[in-house]
Amino acid sequence: MNRFIIADSKLCMGCHTCEAACSETHRLHGLQSMPRLKVMRDANDSAPQMCHQCEDAPCAGVCPANAITRVDGAVHLNESLCVSCKLCAIACPFGSIEFSGSRPIHIPANANSPKAPPAPPAPARVSSLIDWVPGVRAIAVKCDLCSFDEDGPACVRTCPTKALRVVDNNDIAQSSKRKRELTLGATLGDLTLFTQPEVKK
Repeated sequence: MNRFIIADSKLCMGCHTCEAACSETHRLHGLQSMPRLKVMRDANDSAPQMCHQCEDAPCAGVCPANAITRVDGAVHLNESLCVSCKLCAIACPFGSIEFSGSRPIHIPANANSPKAPPAPPAPARVSSLIDWVPGVRAIAVKCDLCSFDEDGPACVRTCPTKALRVVDNNDIAQSSKRKRELTLGATLGDLTLFTQPEVKK
């Protein structure tokens, strides 16, 4: 079982602090600054959604460059190996993989010359999976549980309402034990509806 982060929608207040902390922490470590989680809202609740750290990891199964691997109970993506094929985002059943642009350092944006006509204006954004900008390499980004940081995931540490927490094997074992105990102590009520009626001869 992989480690993963869960969010309590009853505690989340939709402040986006987790997104900002995620973005800044990854930027400071030389990684893409796009947040690895996204706060979603409906009429009553809000909660961040992120990578589920799947055990079977379909994203890793389709990556042609082996840029996605399982390390220490989490699914990690090596940005340096990403070839921008976007297969991982297509394979992800939860839509947890986004793409962030990366431009070569020595090539400034909108550099036109007499040999090349100016680039057309960028089209309106649709989705990081569909959008394409000339000269920008699309790099996959997904939650890596801030594995490079000894203090753990930045989103969990900075959430002001403690709505986020990391779940590991011990938490899952305790939850399963608690469910079994509740089931054994539960009264099943009237089960006559489930018995077969007697057939008259």
